[in-house]
Parts: sequence; structure tokens; C-alpha cells
Amino acid sequence: MGKLNDFGYVDNAFANIRKVVDEQADNIQKAASLMADAIANDRLISVYGGGGHTTLPMGEMFFRAGGLANINPLMETALSVFNQSLKYLELERTVNFGASIIKYYDIKQDDVVIIFHNIGINPATIDAAMQIKKQGGKIIAVASSYWQNEMPKDHFIRHPSGKNLFDFADVCIDDYNPVGDAIVNIPGLDTPIAPVSNIVDFTIAHLLEIETVRQCVERGIVPPVWNSANAPGGDEKNAAYLTKYKPRIKML
Repeated sequence: MGKLNDFGYVDNAFANIRKVVDEQADNIQKAASLMADAIANDRLISVYGGGGHTTLPMGEMFFRAGGLANINPLMETALSVFNQSLKYLELERTVNFGASIIKYYDIKQDDVVIIFHNIGINPATIDAAMQIKKQGGKIIAVASSYWQNEMPKDHFIRHPSGKNLFDFADVCIDDYNPVGDAIVNIPGLDTPIAPVSNIVDFTIAHLLEIETVRQCVERGIVPPVWNSANAPGGDEKNAAYLTKYKPRIKML
């Protein structure tokens, strides 16, 4: 068989990741400092996805081998890809829906919440961010400056306030997702294919955890980290974390 022609997908995806590593290092370190503070103070680190495929990084961080055990997903399946697609698309554009999710999960003063939404302008994202700030939480926002800056101010998917996710964040991490997301153009086809947002956002999620663990160890704090439940002894090693976090994390 011949060499696979990916039309630059892998190179461009890795270039996007490298741009994040090179240009967002300070912001990732600042965000990880907030996360390490949460661990030091025995607090949960909450994660929210603003709709559709941006809910997937929340799942990538939750109950994951080698991941932090105090991750608290603010999961609403109505916004996720596990709902009917046209239904979640409508709900992520519905004003006040995001706020109701934050109220349900009872975010408190100084709680850390990571919000993933590469577009960063829709009502389910902006209302969630506004409600987190009302309740005194701290926001780490992972989104694209391109979408927030380049989308028309009167575009119908925007929150009525016209605000961007970065307007509410204590720390902003730019994932540099291009408007339209898909990055491959096949000759003879007008529609771009092969989205890149989740590959980059999954990488950011893991970079945040790596840097948080590093900072914890540097401070002399033992970070709570899951072992693989499928590896020998995994369940036994995880038992203490399950006892500790199951009463506090709704999705456990």
C-alpha cells in the first residue's frame, strides 16, 4: 500500500498543539496554580463544556487513568453529543440554560471551574460563566480567540450580551481553533473536513493536569491521581479516592 496522504492534517494539528505549548505556557502554569491551590485546600476542580463536542474534554479529564481524582464534571447530557444533535444544538443556544446547570452543581466562593468551549460565544457558555462569577467561582477558560474576535457581533449564535468567554475568565488559555474547525481541503470538494478542536483541547486538558501535579509535588503535596481500574491492583489503589470523592462528585 502507498503512503497515506492526510493532506497536512497531522502536521497542522501538531503545529496547533506546538503553538499552544509555545505561546500559552504562562497561562497553563497560572491555571495549574489555581488547580494546585484547590488540591491543597481539599477542594474539587470542576469542568464544564459549553455544548456538543466541547463537552468531550470534560469526559477526558474525569475518572481517567493517570488523571486527577478530584475532577468534578458539571455534566448535563442535554448539552452533550449523547443527546440528539439538533436538540443539543438548540439547547446550547438557549439563554439561561447554562446558568441552571451551574446552580444545580452548587459552585461556591473560590471554587475553580475549567470551561471548555472553543467557540466561546454561545448562550450555554456565557450564561454558565456569568453564573459562576455570581457564585464567586474562578474560571479557567479554554477557547479560541479567533472565534471570539472574528464572529460577527450580531451573529445569531452569540449570547444576547455580546460577551465572549474570555471576558469572564481569571485565566484564558487560547486553543487557536480556526473558525470552522475543519482544517483539510480535498481538491474537488468545497467543504473542509477533519476538525482539530478536540485533539488540541484534550492536549490542553492533560497539560493542565501534568503541570498541576508538578506544582503539587514541588509544594510537598501528594496529588490525588487515579490508577487504571483495568490494570492489576487498580481498584484497590483507587478505593480510598472513591470513598473520599463519591459523596462529593455527583457523576461518581
